[in-house]
Amino acid sequence: MADATMELLRELTEAPGISGYEQVVREIIRKHLQDITVIEQDRLGSIVCRKKGEAEKPRIMLAGHMDEIGFIVKLITDEGFVKFSPVGGWWGHVMLAQRVVIKTRKGDVIGLIGSKPPHILSEEERKKLQEPKDMYIDVGTSSSDEAKELGVCPGDPIVPICPFTILGTGKTYLAKAFDDRVGCALFIEVIRRLSKEKHPNTVYGVGTVQEEVGLRGARTSSWVVEPDVGLTMEVGVAGDVPDVKKEDAQGKLGKGPIIVIRDGSMLPNLRLRDLFVDTAEEHKIPYQFDILERGGTDSGAIHLHRQGVPNLVIAVPTRHIHSHAGIINREDFDHAVRLVMAVVNKLDETMVAKLTE
Repeated sequence: MADATMELLRELTEAPGISGYEQVVREIIRKHLQDITVIEQDRLGSIVCRKKGEAEKPRIMLAGHMDEIGFIVKLITDEGFVKFSPVGGWWGHVMLAQRVVIKTRKGDVIGLIGSKPPHILSEEERKKLQEPKDMYIDVGTSSSDEAKELGVCPGDPIVPICPFTILGTGKTYLAKAFDDRVGCALFIEVIRRLSKEKHPNTVYGVGTVQEEVGLRGARTSSWVVEPDVGLTMEVGVAGDVPDVKKEDAQGKLGKGPIIVIRDGSMLPNLRLRDLFVDTAEEHKIPYQFDILERGGTDSGAIHLHRQGVPNLVIAVPTRHIHSHAGIINREDFDHAVRLVMAVVNKLDETMVAKLTE
């Protein structure tokens, strides 16, 4: 059954918002939080939503990046095909034959990612991974003039097409851009609930820009927030799929949020880790551990702000990230909201001081 949380996830994931073009996602966040927070925006486009509690400090930053991986138009060939440049980390195997939408000044242009047909590939070519430089987007035109008449222009953002779908169990959702609209939905839900109760701090829900291309919005928005604690809301790599070893990815759908014990950009504050573990045990919230040895998160930028910020990543396990679609379990999301809420309510001035003693 549909509820407000499911509709929030639908609205956020179906919105277009590759790195550098996050404005639609930003306006969705603004719509949901403008009546209960004070909203600012940095000059790169990150949105900062301040929910004051019983004290101005400590300042707790809940960051979720608004951008998704996608592409931009590189050039249009004489024959009307669109060559593109990936934005964010793509793997060639998951790109071919996917429907995409080019967001032009004249409106949406639908296309299909294609490459040289398999029937005319040599045996040597068949063995190779297709690279993005050898692909194109077919928008059904036969000349560059036709494509330009549709409004296609170099620099236009290109977004995968994948409608939000409830899968057969009713508990699992399929959509594009869970990385990291899940994180945006998490801080929206937490702030919604905090608006109905007291909390011993001021909480900032921050939708950051350009995480997928270098944690850029996390850097600039940290200057707006000046956080005392940073909590990054993210997706985790779900390892409960065939041929994935436990030591490569420990997260499983339906087993609770992931407490990330390391990522490629940051080592977490261990007292903050312990606070999350103790709080999860106290409230009987299921949780998991995982490590992301490659790849970073917004915490990588936030924890280096000024003299340093105690940081931790809380993630919702997600299958098939960095492709055109992913799958989450709704129960993991709900448990993540409960856990972050419970921890935020403990982060008073005394507790935050203990994190860096």
